Parts: sequence; structure tokens; C-alpha cells
Amino acid sequence: MELKQYLTRCLNMALGIQGETTYTNSFKITTKQNGFIFIPRFPAGYLLDDQLYQRIYQIANAALYPDYTLLKQNGIYFIPLFDNPIEVRRGLYFPWIKGSVQRIKFDKLDDYFASRKDNIIPLMKDFSINFDKVTSIAIAGNSGAGKSYFLTYLLAALVKVSELIIIDPKRDQPSRWARDHGFPALYPTTNSSKSDYVSSVSDALSRALNTIYERQAALYDDQDKDFKPITIVIDEVLALTEGVNKSVKDSFFALLSQIALLGRATKVHLILCSQRLDHTAVPTSVREQVNVSVQLGNINKKTTQFLFPDLDPTGLVIPMGKGTGIIQVVDGEHPYNVLPFLAPSY
Repeated sequence: MELKQYLTRCLNMALGIQGETTYTNSFKITTKQNGFIFIPRFPAGYLLDDQLYQRIYQIANAALYPDYTLLKQNGIYFIPLFDNPIEVRRGLYFPWIKGSVQRIKFDKLDDYFASRKDNIIPLMKDFSINFDKVTSIAIAGNSGAGKSYFLTYLLAALVKVSELIIIDPKRDQPSRWARDHGFPALYPTTNSSKSDYVSSVSDALSRALNTIYERQAALYDDQDKDFKPITIVIDEVLALTEGVNKSVKDSFFALLSQIALLGRATKVHLILCSQRLDHTAVPTSVREQVNVSVQLGNINKKTTQFLFPDLDPTGLVIPMGKGTGIIQVVDGEHPYNVLPFLAPSY
């Protein structure tokens, strides 16, 4: 009851819908275990549209932080209230989760994952993904946002459960991690041209695609056959494709698209990292197969337009600091909604 009254007071003071408040019996608030309902009383002197929904979200999400986190909706969320009189038989629903997102901190990252035998990857406190249900992971963000740092965390998490193909056009943090852990990494050398390097990357992708075909044939004979995952990790994919010969780039894009489209059943995954993931960085068909999307750094409509094209990030409460942003996981287990994200530290 106290939460309901608090939320009602906040909306009465800040909503500003032509003087309509609970004092004039224009609407009421009902709280549930998994969210709250804004119930307008009809006839109403205001429109129930997306603008009103997002306005209520902005007020309530800030007012409830850090005790609750509202789940961001791409559009207005109506629910029917069949047991109510006709004047109050519909409401705007605002789902929430209790608490706010919290960063995980690891003292000895390699030791932690060395002792694990499952495919569960913790990303935040009380928030993990099952890698068996991941098709592709995309990480975007401005320079210095913490992309490579988070990517290195994923490498450490996958070292026991997946074969790794590491492609690092900058020869940076992922390459150093690969060297220190005894893994090969594909990076440019001083004697290779940009097109030569991308051609060598395409060779590696071609071998992975052949593995997909072989596994498809094995699954045709035995649909229960299991495979060890293969994960193709590409850091700064935009830097990889920019300025190369068109035919070489087209071949790379074609291979990447086929792996993204065919890899799920055969457990061949992609992890793509870039400052932005527009059509010049990866084909649209590849972005459409991503089911774990992470945007780090500056969050606004411009930066989120490629990974989160339908999202208006206004009202999201995102903590400050490196390795923070938003995440969306579409795997049938998590709410599909976008959440604030704090990358693990180690």
C-alpha cells in the first residue's frame, strides 16, 4: 500500500495531463508482484497514446530506482481488466523487476571459469545467459567504452566450453589474451595488405562454414548428435571491412551471413564487436540473427539505432562508468526488454 501511494503521488505531481489526477478521480494506480497498472477512468480528457505511456515510464522508473527497475517497452502496453466496469476496463501495464542491476566483480577470473563445467555465463548479479541458447552476440560502443574489456571476459568464460576462432584486426587486447592463454589469433602483420588480411579471415570463415555443413549432415543422420560449440570472435569488425577491395569485402560478408543463418543448430556462434554495427560493418541479415545485444558507452537514439532500432532510450536509468550501457537477451528465458547493463569487472 505504501508503494502504491508513493507512486500515485509522484504521478500526480509530475504527469501534467491537463490537470487530471487521482484527486479528480481521473486515474488510479494498482501494484502487482511483477509491475504496476495505470488505470484511466473514461471518458477521459487526455489521450492514451505512446507519448503518455513513455511519460509515465520516465517518471516511475526514476521514482522507483533503485528498489525496482521498470522494463523498457518499445511501445504502449495495454492490458484488459475484464472484471472492472466499462469505464475502467483497460490499463497501461508497466512490468518491473525488483532491485537494480549490479556489477559482478571477479578476483581471479581464470580460476572461476576453470572450475565451471556448464555453459552458463554470468553477466550481472542474478543475470546470466546459457550459451547453448545463444545464436550470436553483438557488442557496440564508442571508443573507450569497454568493448574489448568485456569481449575478453567472454573469451575467459568460453575457454572451457567452446573452440575459439579469434580475429583481431587491431592486434589489441583479444590478441594478447590469446597469446597469454595459448590460443591462436588471426591479426594483420606488417607484411600483409588489408585485403590480404581480410582474405585470410575469409579462409577461416570458409573452414567454419564447411564444419557447419559437416555437422548438418551428421544431424541429418542423428538429430540428437551433440557438438562442442565453435565461437568465431571478431573484434572491431568495422575496422576489418573498411577500405578493402569490394570483391574481398563481399566474400567476407557472404560467409558471415551464411554462418549467422546456419550456425545455430550446429553450435557455431558469432561474437561481433565494433564501434557501430551498421550495414557497412556487417550485413543486415547478420544483425537480425543476434539474440544478445549490448550497447556500451553513450546511450541515445543515434548510438542505439542499429542494434536497437525500435528503442527510445529516454528514461532508462544507466549508471555512470566504463563498461556500462544496455543489454537485450532474446532467448525465451529472459524478458525481451532492454535493461541497463554493467559489464563484469576482473
